[in-house]
Amino acid sequence: MRCGFAPTPVSIQVNPDPAGGTRPTGTGNVTVMFERGYTEVLFKTSDTPLSREFDAALERHAGMHLAAFAVADAETAHLRLTANNFAVRELVRMSRPVAIETGQSTAAFTIARVEPGVMPEGRIQMLTHHTEHAVWQPRWLSHPNGTTGLIDVAIAVADVEEAAQRFSRFTGRAATRTPSGAGALIRLDRGGINLVSHTLAAERLPELAFPTLPFMIGYALQVKSLATAEAAVDDANLEWHALEAGIAARFPAELGEGAWFFVEDASDLPWRG
Repeated sequence: MRCGFAPTPVSIQVNPDPAGGTRPTGTGNVTVMFERGYTEVLFKTSDTPLSREFDAALERHAGMHLAAFAVADAETAHLRLTANNFAVRELVRMSRPVAIETGQSTAAFTIARVEPGVMPEGRIQMLTHHTEHAVWQPRWLSHPNGTTGLIDVAIAVADVEEAAQRFSRFTGRAATRTPSGAGALIRLDRGGINLVSHTLAAERLPELAFPTLPFMIGYALQVKSLATAEAAVDDANLEWHALEAGIAARFPAELGEGAWFFVEDASDLPWRG
């Protein structure tokens, strides 16, 4: 909140139970909803197989470990991943209670996930939102720092070519080289995936530690006004530096290692040229 985002209330995630009830997934979240996309802060609520995976990720480092790509039909995406030789888990149908302005509702999702380690960058998954009205509530879409949308996820990798080929198979989209020549960009219908060499990432972001590779660096966010975003970052006492037409701001310590890239237009991002 002190970074200029207006988060949703805390929510505890559950799965449908075969007996007709629900059972906890072992995690809860707080989300920051934008007009396009959202970011999510997860936390552990109980001991389950999923929360033990969460613990294992935090043992590597605190920070970003998840990227979820919206699809129209998670079941179709699940079949496509299988056909593309990805080891996949069973589809997961997850839900969580949500307060709406007229009372209570439920946010429901179907998630297609690969087996752990198949995408070593983190928990990389596809999901279908079944109740967008309960998730993208107008009252949660306005932020003091002026953020309006999620553009890209940036990931440092040891082998850009290998990672680009794998993410291309995962998304079904082609990868192109970025202007630096040391990265690759996969453009999606909304946003994209920026894969960058560790060498270039460390050079461009000297304020960040890279405790492991691959490493999910951060999110690129679109803002209404760069000056407003800069003021919010300054007010939060975050470490940041200027880009050619934007700023890169280090996460506060509470969120772990990583960065936000604020720009007014996606084309202002250095990897989009």
